[in-house]
This record gives sequence, C-alpha cells and structure tokens, in this order.
Amino acid sequence: MASSRNEDGMSEAHPRKNSKKTKNQVDESELLTVPDGWKEPGFTKDDNPRGLLEESSFATLFPKYREAYLKECWPLVEKALGDAHIKVSLDLIEGSITVCTTKKTFDPYAIVRARDLIKLLARSVPFEQAVRILEDDMACDIIKIGTLVRNRERFVKRRQRLIGPKGSTLKALELLTNCYVMVQGNTVSALGPFNGLKEVRKVVLDTMKNIHPIYNIKTLMIKRELSKDPDLRAQSWERFLPNFRHKNLSKRKEPKKKSTKKEYTPFPPPQPESKVDQELATGEFFLRESVKKRKKMVEIKVKQAEVLTKKQEERNKAFIPPKEKPLKKTAKAPTEGKLDIEAIKDKVKKAKTKKLGAPPVIPAPPTTATTTNKKKKNKNKG
Repeated sequence: MASSRNEDGMSEAHPRKNSKKTKNQVDESELLTVPDGWKEPGFTKDDNPRGLLEESSFATLFPKYREAYLKECWPLVEKALGDAHIKVSLDLIEGSITVCTTKKTFDPYAIVRARDLIKLLARSVPFEQAVRILEDDMACDIIKIGTLVRNRERFVKRRQRLIGPKGSTLKALELLTNCYVMVQGNTVSALGPFNGLKEVRKVVLDTMKNIHPIYNIKTLMIKRELSKDPDLRAQSWERFLPNFRHKNLSKRKEPKKKSTKKEYTPFPPPQPESKVDQELATGEFFLRESVKKRKKMVEIKVKQAEVLTKKQEERNKAFIPPKEKPLKKTAKAPTEGKLDIEAIKDKVKKAKTKKLGAPPVIPAPPTTATTTNKKKKNKNKG
C-alpha cells in the first residue's frame, strides 16, 4: 500500500512541476510581445509636483525666408508650448528662436520636445506637422545629405529621385512608414514613430548612395503584409524579401595601347659603354688627331650628299606628269554616207497627217440597251 501511495504521490508531483514550467514560459512570451492598443500612461504633474531645480534652454537659427511664416504662426507656437509651461522667444534681428523652462514646468523631457519643434520650424516644416512632436509617441530625425555626394549635379538628381515625379515616391514612403518627410536644401526632416524614422533614414541614405528608392519601398510593402500574419511574426522574413543585386552595366573602356610590364629581375641593367670604350673597341683611340678629323669630315660629306639627293627627289616630283586615266569606249556615230532615207520619208508623212490643236473627239458606239429601246418605239409607232 505504501508503495502504491508513493507511486501515486510521484505521479501527482510531476504534473505540478510541468505546470510551473508552462506558466513561466507563458509569462516570458507575454513580456516579449506588446498587446495591441496598449499605450504608456502620460507624464502628469502628480509625477513631479515640485518641478525642476535648474533652468535649461535651447536656441536655433533660421533662414531669412522663414521669417514671414514664423511671424504668422508665432501665436500658435506660443500657445502650444505654453500648455507645456515652456517659454519661447523670437529674435528677428539675430534670426534665432530660443526655448527655456519655467518654474511651472514639471515634465523634464518637454524642453527636448520644444527644441525639436523649433528645429523643424527652421527646416521649413509647417506648424501643423511640427506641433505633433509634442506628443508622447512622436520623434523627429533631421538627416544631413549635403556632404554625401561631391558632385552638385549628381546630388540634385539623386535628391529629385527621392522626391519622385510630382512627389509620388515621397508620398509612398510616408504611407509605408507613417512619417511626415520634408526634403529641403541639404537636409531631410522626418517626423513620426521611431520604427518609421529608422526606415526613412535607411531609404534616404541608400538613395544618396545611388540605390533607387523603389527597391526599399518594395521591401517595406512586403514587410507590411508579413506583419499582418501572426504566425510569421516570430519567424525570419529573409526568404520573402527580394535580393536586389547591383548590376554594373557600364564597362570600363580598354586603352588602345596596352603597356606590358617587363619581367622583374633582381640584377641591375648593364652599364652603357662610354665613348672611350667604343673607340678602344674599334681602334680609333690609337689614331692620330688629323686622321680622326679627316674621317669625321668624310662622314659629314656622306650625310650631306644623302640629304641633297632626298631634297632633289622631292623637287623633281612636281615635274613628273600624273598618269592619265584610260578613255571610256563610246558608241560610234553613224557616218554621213549611210543615211536611212526611207525612214526619214516615213517620219515626214506622219508629221503631215497630224493636225495642230486638240485631238478629234470620237463618238462612243451605242449600247445594246439604247438600241432595244429605239426598236420598241418604232414598233409602237407602226
């Protein structure tokens, strides 16, 4: 009986341990995944009732062409930042915007959001979009693209490629990433959730590296469809994503004259012989100076004679007549003695019969239908 109890006890103990393991596994999986529709609670005054100890401030410059727009929307900017207890000032003489905290400011991150707001306003982002940065789940990214391409014409073409015809490429990127993207000058301003900003930065940098944005947009579309399937969330998506290989179509032109490298030898080239060595080899070194001079004069005269003959040949070329081309064989003209008199007579007769003016009109022969009608009429009369 005891053994049966022990066996029963052991059999009851095992499922308890397994149940604990399964509970732990479920808890870990729940921690990894964020439930749909969950939002972090906002930071209120109750979380920091005493406020901030020190005052912090940020300033940014803006271009001259933004002055008119900032004057128009300035009351809205003051109202939006006043709700977060942030003081903002506009200096038109210096061309700068300054934000700073006050005694009533309770959110320590509000000044960072205010800094991002004035940065976006300076980068030509409209106020309606820039004010969204004050929300909790929003962030911004200002991507500098001015120094990525050296050639200015190439830079303008790639920047236009990012915008697309009538802004279609930029609109597609905004829809896939849920971000607002503004291309202005040497920077690209993006505003949206963190995951979208990461994708926008990747697309912008790849475009400036001569990778067309349509490839990245295609991968984003596939990722968007795959994320809807709950079974594929924990799996790798590499087998679904396309692999675009860079094709270098322009081949390098080969030079006409190819220089072949000589084989490497560790020994230096032989030293050239000096004039004394050459004279010793030929035996001229031991001759007298008068004989040497006479030999040089003979060589000079031979060279002069060769040059004179060449010049004389060139002069005589002008007096040599060119070769005439052979004449083409032409048909022999008929001799005066062998005239065809009868043919001439026939031509004269034909010319006499022909009359000047328009040719005579020949009346058309009557048709069978008209002849039958005439016969019927004659019979009726009879």
